[in-house]
Amino acid sequence: MNKRLIAITVCVVFTLFAALQIKQNFTTEATFSKNLISYGAKGSDVNELQGRLKFLGFYTGTVDGDYGWRTLRSVKWFQSEFGLKVDGHVGPKTKLKLWEATKNWKPTAPEAANTGKAAGQANQGNQGGTAASGSNLTPTTHKGFSKSDLDLMANAVYGESRGEPYIGQVAVAAVILNRVDSASFPNTVSGVIFQPGAFTAVADGQIWLTPNETAKKAVRDAINGMDPTGGCEYYFNPETATSKWIWTRPQVKTIGKHIFCK
Repeated sequence: MNKRLIAITVCVVFTLFAALQIKQNFTTEATFSKNLISYGAKGSDVNELQGRLKFLGFYTGTVDGDYGWRTLRSVKWFQSEFGLKVDGHVGPKTKLKLWEATKNWKPTAPEAANTGKAAGQANQGNQGGTAASGSNLTPTTHKGFSKSDLDLMANAVYGESRGEPYIGQVAVAAVILNRVDSASFPNTVSGVIFQPGAFTAVADGQIWLTPNETAKKAVRDAINGMDPTGGCEYYFNPETATSKWIWTRPQVKTIGKHIFCK
């Protein structure tokens, strides 16, 4: 009788211990609160959101707990790739999908694992414009931007840099995106492009020329993470620039006929 009682007691203790471990592991990994996470939110939920998205390669910015434009774009990209409603709101369904895709993520783990489809697409950027080059500018490939945004960017890239090498055209698209992400500029593509005095192509009307496939492909590669400028927000042609101020900006590199600056 005593042996049987001891055996039953051991089984109960083992079961309770296992259940406790499972609960602790789930609690450690699934730390989202029940709150809806949307554009403009700040705090620990956004930190976790950014960390998990960065782990998958969807987010490339700083994990700062601030749900800004770059985070919104990353969330919409994730939602699009995982068959969710693309609205930028992180509710129960998006949280669950994100948790399921990042079970190995920990707050103290390296932020970028370079795994998954998103990271693969970003890495293709260094291969001369191969990322997403076989697809059209459709609502499922633009990672938070509307088709009109991408069309307008293609117009701007074509009007500003159609005589430049391909890498230079991607660089111009990247500058537009870097400005959208910057607090110093409007946070929309149209706001950046049509900001007074920002782009020569707007001033001289070349913005309305029909872009070719190269310009469209350059936009896609920039959207997919390719940034030959290293984060620059300005560029100019030294042969035609009339602004003395632009020469005061820290110069990073020259691509084609353009100098790119911070």
